[in-house]
Parts: sequence; structure tokens; C-alpha cells
Amino acid sequence: MQALDLLAASPVAAALRRSEVLYPLVNAGHILGLALLVGAIATLDLRLLGLFGRHPLAHLGPPLRRVAAAGLVLAVATGVPLFSVRPVAYAANPAFLLKLGLVGLGIANAAVLHRSPRWRAAIAGAPVSAGLRAAALLSLLVWVAAIGAGRWIGFLE
Repeated sequence: MQALDLLAASPVAAALRRSEVLYPLVNAGHILGLALLVGAIATLDLRLLGLFGRHPLAHLGPPLRRVAAAGLVLAVATGVPLFSVRPVAYAANPAFLLKLGLVGLGIANAAVLHRSPRWRAAIAGAPVSAGLRAAALLSLLVWVAAIGAGRWIGFLE
């Protein structure tokens, strides 16, 4: 708990708690990061599941991965300061912990997927394998659940 108390006492946390403008701006940045992340991932996952078939995966995959990565960086960069406002309360919130677990699972799924030979083959023009489709479906479910858990945080306080 000592680390969480130190985080809560940080100048960033204090500034976010004091300001009527700073917290909403950081929160808006967090939402933008989530939109970029999940929007890009959902589009890519839907392509892997068979939608947007006229658009080659080789054309969609690389830019969507970069947009998702930028969204993740923005979401983390804004999420940490938001967490710092009430770290002890958030660390005890089951919805927050579920969100973190789901985000970790989503990131791990993406990392494994994009390092797999199935992904490289699909990017090169091979048909999307059943395993790749399963990973895409899992990804969609995990990221939607992470957003739901994030929204649920406020209801458990």
C-alpha cells in the first residue's frame, strides 16, 4: 500500500484532483486512446473473420497495428495519471482489476498472434487459418469485455 499512497501524493495526482480542466482533458485523452486501440483492433479482427474481404490483409494489417499501438500508448500514458488520483480505491475495485486482466490478455493475444507464422502467411496472401480466426474472435470478445469492465468501475465505488 505504501507505493499506492506515494502515487496518490504525487504532484501529478494532486494537480489532477485540484484542476477542473486537467482531469477531464486527461480522461478525454484516455478515451481517445481507447477508441484508436479498439477501433483499429476491431477492424483488423473483423477482417480476419471475413469482413472487408475486398481489402487485402497486407494493406490493412500494418497500418491498423500501428494505430492500435499508438492507441495503447496513449491509453496507458493517460491511464496511469488517472489511476494516480485514487490508486488505493482502484486497486481494490474488482472491475478495475478485471479490466487490467482483460487488457493484459488482449495484449498477450495480439503479441502471440502477430508473431505467429499463421499471421505472416495471411499477410503474404494465404487464406486466413481457423486458428487466426479464433484468435480474432477471442480478441474482439476480450477488448469489448475490457471496455465493459472499465465502464463498470464507477458502479462499484
